[in-house]
Amino acid sequence: MIILGIIGIIIGIISLLLIAIAFIPFLGILNWFIIPVPVIGLIFSILGRKNTGVVGIILCSAAIIIGVFRLALGGGVI
Repeated sequence: MIILGIIGIIIGIISLLLIAIAFIPFLGILNWFIIPVPVIGLIFSILGRKNTGVVGIILCSAAIIIGVFRLALGGGVI
């Protein structure tokens, strides 16, 4: 179960970095492809919630919220 939490943390960090790249103008469409990645990381983090999963849950949730916010700013989500 600890492995699932670590996988969730790694996916959360990678997805936050990718979403930071998607904040560059004209690259906002990348969020449509990036947002499913932290959703998968969130699932791993919830399954490995005992020790390290809480950090993964926070990172993946932040990545999802920031990505959806960026899509809303660009008009990608109504």
